[in-house]
Amino acid sequence: MKNWPFLIGFFVIGAIIALAYWQLYRPEPQLAVQAVAPPAAIQPPAAPVIQHPVTTAPEEVKAAEALLDLEQPLPELKQSDQPMAELLAKLFTDQKLDRVFFLEHFIERFVVMIDNLPRQKLPATHRPLKKSPGQFLAEGAREQLTIDPANYQRYTPLVKLLSALDKAQVVAVYKRLYPLFQEAYEKLGYPKAYFNDRLIEVIDHLLAAPQSSGPVYLIQPKALYLYADPELEALSSGRKILLRSGPENAEQLKTQLREYRQKLTN
Repeated sequence: MKNWPFLIGFFVIGAIIALAYWQLYRPEPQLAVQAVAPPAAIQPPAAPVIQHPVTTAPEEVKAAEALLDLEQPLPELKQSDQPMAELLAKLFTDQKLDRVFFLEHFIERFVVMIDNLPRQKLPATHRPLKKSPGQFLAEGAREQLTIDPANYQRYTPLVKLLSALDKAQVVAVYKRLYPLFQEAYEKLGYPKAYFNDRLIEVIDHLLAAPQSSGPVYLIQPKALYLYADPELEALSSGRKILLRSGPENAEQLKTQLREYRQKLTN
């Protein structure tokens, strides 16, 4: 057949046209459309819940007026050493304060002490109170070491000094200066926490400290003494202070703490 090249070409051209038509005009596959939920609204962080807000009663205003000029603005925290020293001198009348307190950065030191009393160690470089005079005393054979009762007398002068304070005035001054304590607490690393809540929490922690009724046994594996009872050795730094001060001093301190708690949460 003389026309077979023509026929082959015809069929080839037809196939190309059909393939092009199929590519151009074929129906698109139908995709399943899933509903997309709108993004959840971003909620701002909740403000910290204050359990024990610092409020000042009229009688506390009068107590504060006896010690400071309420019309004067509060000093800045970094300039509060001198005003704080003057207030302490009025609270602790006839006392040589430099024998008892570290007056430099007193507010910051106080805040650090409070925050660390429920922990295992109290930073020695940030204490507002100086160590009680004398050395820690122990008695007995090495296998029967106990705290010497004479050791408790080292803490008695400080306990009496604190007991003699006018607690209404102390609380009134604290409330008046509270913004400085709050600022120091925030700078310590708690920008959204409330210092007075932490103070009440620490007071409750100390009030729950175990009370010793008999000899407190010690061990001395190295230079320092440790409590022989693992439960006592695991106590917080604040509870150990109460234990070292002796049963009578500890009970007096707890009585004072209860009174302060009542005034701070009124």
